[in-house]
Amino acid sequence: MPRYLPEPPHRHGTAASTAVILVNLGTPDAPTAPALKRYLKEFLSDPRVVEIPKPIWWLILNGIILNIRPKKSAAKYASVWLPEGSPLRVHTERQAKLLKGFLGERGHRLTVTSAMRYGSPSIRSVLAHLKAEGASRILLVPMYPQYSASTTATVIDEAGDWLRQLRNQPEMRFVRNFHDDAGYLAALEKSVRRHWQERGALGAEDRLLISFHGLPKRSLELGDPYFCECHKTGRLLAERLGLQPEQYQICFQSRFGKAEWLQPYTAPTLHAWGQQGIRRVDVICPGFVADCLETLEEIALEGRADFIAAGGKEYHYIPALNEDDAWIKALADLVERQLAGWPTKTPVDPHAQEISARQAIKFGART
Repeated sequence: MPRYLPEPPHRHGTAASTAVILVNLGTPDAPTAPALKRYLKEFLSDPRVVEIPKPIWWLILNGIILNIRPKKSAAKYASVWLPEGSPLRVHTERQAKLLKGFLGERGHRLTVTSAMRYGSPSIRSVLAHLKAEGASRILLVPMYPQYSASTTATVIDEAGDWLRQLRNQPEMRFVRNFHDDAGYLAALEKSVRRHWQERGALGAEDRLLISFHGLPKRSLELGDPYFCECHKTGRLLAERLGLQPEQYQICFQSRFGKAEWLQPYTAPTLHAWGQQGIRRVDVICPGFVADCLETLEEIALEGRADFIAAGGKEYHYIPALNEDDAWIKALADLVERQLAGWPTKTPVDPHAQEISARQAIKFGART
């Protein structure tokens, strides 16, 4: 068996090119139980995602979870599925197209595409395609504002495993995080203020809930910076919005299993607020830059039901940044900084400039 993957045919005289890949978590191919089973098996088999001894977790995953959860998850995906496909994939692909346009307007000539860490299109398939097309410089942008070993690090792992299989490796860079990036925060602020213009500002007794995806508490104890980066994002956003500490709450959603996860939990907080007589709650999920199952079903639908059933009166989910112009501009700024030093703009020929200057002088002299 060959030690390395076969190299694409070398084409002499072909200029080296640069590519940018937006990488998101992933999605099943369809809102069906078989598709969910394939997707969940890949996702939950990653030791970065579930840090339980492999023999024990294999029994739990294959003996229980994959026999029960796919059908339930498929029904949830079906409730938010778009005509074009999974919301996460659709929004991520649109973001890549818009980003290419923004960068093109700034003079950059490069390829911009997207990939999924789990499911398709896979990171490896996209990387292989770009290499075959001649890309020798590749920037990977994990679309997770807050770094975690279970998200960002898995992207780097997957790309590194692919690189280890190559004889002729391209140059590669990664974006680690952007939880406190000014452009990202400004886009979040704009989305909240736009929502308030449409729905009215929060009253003195209303609340803004800032919900992030949860992780086992053990991840924090082992040194994962995710919890702290989430809190920094939430605090900086609240400051930009001029909120007092009692007007907002940072929470964590999507708890799975019986182990303790990062707290406070989103669902119990919404329930408690409804019981306490909080009339209105607005919810934003800054950790998701593209809407997906966790935002559209868990927060927008389940969260609303929990709050209203507990006595709340008014509940609003503020959509993810998706294709918002301010966000795409911020993403272009972020990518442009990461591209520094790579020749992505068409070089200017000084000899041609000199000729143009002489022609301009002659033309001016004639007139």
